[in-house]
Amino acid sequence: MEALHHIIVQYGYAGIFGLLMLGIIGLPVPDETFLAFCGYLANQGELTLSFTILAAFLGSCSGITVSYLIGRIPGFALLKKYGKYIHFTEERVDRIHHWFAKVGKWLLVIGYFIPGVRHLSAMVAGSSKLSYPEFAPFAYTGALIWSSTFVSAGYFFGKEWTHMSRNAHHIILYIAAGILAIGCIWWLFHRIMKKRKAQTKSA
Repeated sequence: MEALHHIIVQYGYAGIFGLLMLGIIGLPVPDETFLAFCGYLANQGELTLSFTILAAFLGSCSGITVSYLIGRIPGFALLKKYGKYIHFTEERVDRIHHWFAKVGKWLLVIGYFIPGVRHLSAMVAGSSKLSYPEFAPFAYTGALIWSSTFVSAGYFFGKEWTHMSRNAHHIILYIAAGILAIGCIWWLFHRIMKKRKAQTKSA
């Protein structure tokens, strides 16, 4: 945290943007802990909450877009071949491909909350030839929810943010489960309404 604090003091919101972008692409940045720490600094008056969330959101969007573009070009094949050197094994890539086939574009939202998935979900989406207009709404909505959730948690927890970060994995799972449940409810509601409209037209 001391090193991260130094980067924020040195570069301000640009530092938050850069670290989040690199973290989403796959560099070893403790993303959730860093976001909560930024929220804590906003609580202490060193940062402004709204600008902190904006910088984190834009950094996340930039990182996820770069990851998507990597998936759209032959770089994804190189990732499968050499990814083991940065802990992106072929088995993990294949597993996320399987998840993407089952969950679809919603993985771009949910994936932010699952360590190891958010770094690859956009690459998988790109390699699956998902068009940018289809990719962007899900990926950027996920970025907004994820970044604002952890920055706000650090802000409202204040000095308790360190305790919260130690339990980050449990919090992530709860949030991911909640988002997945909301997504399933929305999908079911959409299906029911579609069927009703079809029945009304046929009648």
